[in-house]
Amino acid sequence: MGKWIKRGCLCALMLVCMLASGMTAAAKDKGVIKNGIYVGEVNLSGMTAEEAVQAVNAYVETLREVQITLLAAEDREVPVTAGELGISWANQDVITEALEVGIHGNVIERYKMLKDLERENLVYPLELSFDFQGLTDILMEQCTQYDVKAVDASLVREDDAFQVIGGNVGYALDVEASFDKVHELLSSGWDCQPCSIPLVVEVTQPRGSAEELSKVKDVLGTFTTSYGSSNFNRSENISNGCKLINGTVLYPGDEFSMLEYVTPFTAENGYYMAGSFMNNQVVDSMGGGICQVSTTLYNTVLLAELEVTERSNHTMIVTYVDPSADAAIAESANKDFRFVNNLDSPIYIEGRTEGKKLTFTIYGEETRDPGREVRYQSEILEVINPTSDDITADAGQPLGYIVSNDSVHTGYRAELWKIVLEDGEEVERTKINSSSYRLVPKSAVVGVATEDPVAYEEIMAAIGTGSIQHVRDVLALLLPPPPADPAADPAADPAAGAQ
Repeated sequence: MGKWIKRGCLCALMLVCMLASGMTAAAKDKGVIKNGIYVGEVNLSGMTAEEAVQAVNAYVETLREVQITLLAAEDREVPVTAGELGISWANQDVITEALEVGIHGNVIERYKMLKDLERENLVYPLELSFDFQGLTDILMEQCTQYDVKAVDASLVREDDAFQVIGGNVGYALDVEASFDKVHELLSSGWDCQPCSIPLVVEVTQPRGSAEELSKVKDVLGTFTTSYGSSNFNRSENISNGCKLINGTVLYPGDEFSMLEYVTPFTAENGYYMAGSFMNNQVVDSMGGGICQVSTTLYNTVLLAELEVTERSNHTMIVTYVDPSADAAIAESANKDFRFVNNLDSPIYIEGRTEGKKLTFTIYGEETRDPGREVRYQSEILEVINPTSDDITADAGQPLGYIVSNDSVHTGYRAELWKIVLEDGEEVERTKINSSSYRLVPKSAVVGVATEDPVAYEEIMAAIGTGSIQHVRDVLALLLPPPPADPAADPAADPAAGAQ
């Protein structure tokens, strides 16, 4: 038994010596990282904290040139580098943890850790971070350039026949979803090797097919207005607006906006200065006359029985349609004419100008009963005629000054009614709109500045009558006739009439 005791003491002595040797080595290596410790692929054995940080940073710097290919719409490649995405080392605190390996715990625990490192390396993960503002900029500026808007199948009408034009698939980068995808891969699952990342792209299939568009063949409504009295500029504006709308295809549920199709009202867009209503007056403006285009289309839409979603009457009555049958647009006043294709098939809008007549025709699939007929009737509720002229006294102008506007616009209140007949019998009568048009009387500005109090009282009294003609008559009495011009009197010139 004494032999076994002696042997146990000897083993214990040897263990103590081994531990003491390990402790001596640990004390000697204090401040450096033990052998077999890595951060990612970087071996930190024997390094101080400063050296370890430099080593890992140097490795991350090599990653800046690694190419990452972003696959945008239709797999279009957008090559970038990790450096362009702002790559950096995120978990630098791991160096402190690596330094502490093998220097904490009791003697046995520290010894065991050192032996474990001899058998297997201790590898800390290398965590990377990126400047994702850079990624956002790249997605927005470089990747979205490959977006393609979907183009629906459409129609062209030539020689009174339709031809189907095929559409194109649309591609649009989902920037937010693409950001999340790239962020997740680079932050957690990237192996630091060149890679390609398919971005999130939304695909939009074009609407329409040859079969669907072949249904567009029936006249659903047609309407014509004349602009025979219009001058060159107004005529050109009407023709230009018609061209901008001609050929429009609307699928079921699509909403048409007149302003979207015909604006901007600029010379570059084909417009001229011409008369239009503004502040109860007719003034020249760019695109004057365009309301006749919207009005003609409005009546066509009514006959096709499409859904009108926005319509405004003019402030003053127009002459090319009956009261309440007009549709005014004004970009400055946010007035638009809008309607929806409420049918189950596409429609095609054709616009033509010929012989100073404007015609719109809407084609589609006729599903109404052949015996159904739609008419529209304007009903005038009130005619408002001027009872006096609008005369303004101007003390800044001398007696005898008068500038008049003899244009008169009668005021109206009117309604538009839809009348439906079946086999010639009225079966429905519906009010479509109510419209009020302002009265605009003759107007004049009259100068009243005079040093003669009697003349002043008489001209003011004349203004008070509300008659421009009476004002003129009073002025003729108050003011002396202009001196005769000798040059205009043949008797004053002996040679006059000699030829």
